[in-house]
Amino acid sequence: MKKLLETYKKELKETGKVIFKIKVIAKAPKTMFRDVMQDNTIKLAVAQVAEKGKANEEICSFLAKEFVVTKREVSILSGKSAPTKLIQITKEKL
Repeated sequence: MKKLLETYKKELKETGKVIFKIKVIAKAPKTMFRDVMQDNTIKLAVAQVAEKGKANEEICSFLAKEFVVTKREVSILSGKSAPTKLIQITKEKL
């Protein structure tokens, strides 16, 4: 898990963009990375309900903190209403 996250962070630093899949487990006690599946999809527990975009907001906030970017640099490319989502994080140039 940690190694995969470090790989994604390195890719973001080097190229300015990283894309990866997550599988969301909603209504968890705490928002945190849980596990990595066989296909490198990251399981992410989210301490928010999956209604009216609340879980998606929590996901973007959490990933922004984890990757040290702003919330607007985190995008859900696909799966906004599904448990499996394709995430893109971009690092804007200053």
